[in-house]
Amino acid sequence: MKALITVLISTYSALLWAQVPDNVYKIDAKPNEVTSFQGKLENGEKIEDLSWASNSSVACFPGTQNTKFRGNHVLHYFVIPPHSIVSITVIPDDKNANMSIYGYQVGTSNYSVPPNLHSCVSCEAEHKWDYPKVGRTQDHTRTIEFNSIENSYNIFIGVAGAEGLDHGDYTLKIDLKSRVESTEEQQPLKIYSAKVEKGKIMTYVGDLADGCKILDLSWASRSSTACFPATQNSKFTGNHIFFVTEIPTYSDMEITVIPDDKNANMSIYAYQDGTSSTVYPPELSTCVSCEAEHKWDYPKRGKTQDHTRTVYLNAINHPYRVVIGIAGADGLTTGTFKLQIKVTAKK
Repeated sequence: MKALITVLISTYSALLWAQVPDNVYKIDAKPNEVTSFQGKLENGEKIEDLSWASNSSVACFPGTQNTKFRGNHVLHYFVIPPHSIVSITVIPDDKNANMSIYGYQVGTSNYSVPPNLHSCVSCEAEHKWDYPKVGRTQDHTRTIEFNSIENSYNIFIGVAGAEGLDHGDYTLKIDLKSRVESTEEQQPLKIYSAKVEKGKIMTYVGDLADGCKILDLSWASRSSTACFPATQNSKFTGNHIFFVTEIPTYSDMEITVIPDDKNANMSIYAYQDGTSSTVYPPELSTCVSCEAEHKWDYPKRGKTQDHTRTVYLNAINHPYRVVIGIAGADGLTTGTFKLQIKVTAKK
């Protein structure tokens, strides 16, 4: 009889954690979109036992930071698909409201929530800093990030009041970037030849309308190309046009795209490979080097950005083929531009 009771209890526990608990808000996070959720700390409750967070099999935040999570906790849940990166930000309506955020990643059949969370794939937390951090600033928002490779995961997000805070409205923003398999066929690339001369600035004109979208951008984030990370794919989802040239030995090359419309959001990338190479994205699997420039997500200290984009390449002992890609950001498919290529002798 005792063994039977143990089995029944174990079965009940398994069923209990096989579904999303009633106190968790389910969010339908859309791939390659920003999903927003409006919440209130009043809808949560305090978690008196925070020891789960500092457990080595969870490692969310140390016990020394428990005061940042002593208020009400509101839990949220969504699924991250394979080949994805997600950024989650909590934005208190009141800029003086001290809120914290944490999140953990578990298997798709695991719905455990604090304080009954005993392990997870990963856990991240962000709260008000105790001290300033060199070269960084912090406002009232808090952000954490997760990624997936081959598998989907359940992501649970906790928005918590710091130092006992139990009320306050907030917005939770989920920026989910995923590699979505497309049934479209890749259209033929538009490729132009561009001659260069040392000591001169050569100018070419183009229109994104003549190009096409690159449906699979995974080539750019491979370690063997390292052109731009997948988190920046949205800056290259419009039409692409290519210009091919060659950088001579002992040379520096400065490449700038200048949209005719200052409000047109364009990006640029350029890669070097062998002079006999004929490979282009999305088939590009390796290159000597690749550089990219796009609209910044945040201001950079001591620097400003306008509508132009510039990348730099160089060559020493060998010449290289250079492939320049001009791309529309956020799906931009039209827009005229000038491309300037400046080659100077290496000092």
